[in-house]
Amino acid sequence: MNLFEAIEKRRSVRKYLSEPLPRPVMEKALQAALLAPNSSNLQPWEFYWVTQPERKAQLVTACLNQATAATAAELVVCVARTDTWRRNRQLILEALRQRGPVPQQQLDYYQKIVPLFYTPGWLGLLGWVKSALFALVGLFRPVPRGPFSKSGLKATLSKTTALACQNFMLAITAQGYSTCPMEGFDESRVRNILGLGRAATIVMVISVGQEDPVGIYGSRLRLDPALFLFEV
Repeated sequence: MNLFEAIEKRRSVRKYLSEPLPRPVMEKALQAALLAPNSSNLQPWEFYWVTQPERKAQLVTACLNQATAATAAELVVCVARTDTWRRNRQLILEALRQRGPVPQQQLDYYQKIVPLFYTPGWLGLLGWVKSALFALVGLFRPVPRGPFSKSGLKATLSKTTALACQNFMLAITAQGYSTCPMEGFDESRVRNILGLGRAATIVMVISVGQEDPVGIYGSRLRLDPALFLFEV
């Protein structure tokens, strides 16, 4: 199906049939997730395809035993990382250098601009200083307003990861299967199940499977577009 058909067809499925999902379907969708646009191309995401039965059972419990998790053929935990940007920045610079001479503007961006915004400093104090400084400069001209703090960085990287999640779900839909993005889960337990540290933010858990005919609760409901769409 084309993109618009996939967008139209995608629904949050709350119950799946007990049918396995072909591995190539998952692999193709996960690769599609990695093609999503992201902040400074730093790719601060991780996707954990949970296949080990015991761990999967623990994850279902951590997802509050929702039917969409309990009946899913597959579960994917989508994570935003605030601690991988330095590694990824270095890998990007190395890859750029292998292509040929790197424009100075690109070097300055990754060597100066990225650390400026992505380093909150000890106890976040540097973030407060940068926030105040940019607010002062912003009185006279347009300036970026962050991210400066740890919470701001977390929000930025979570938005980036959510874009990849949408890629993944549409890719699953385009292959004839269904998904449901879950925010109802115990983040601490999910983090422990996967052995993740505090730098990992669980953005969502996505269930995947073959839709049960009763797995969609009613027809799609959207409010009047005039409440949300504006031409100014």
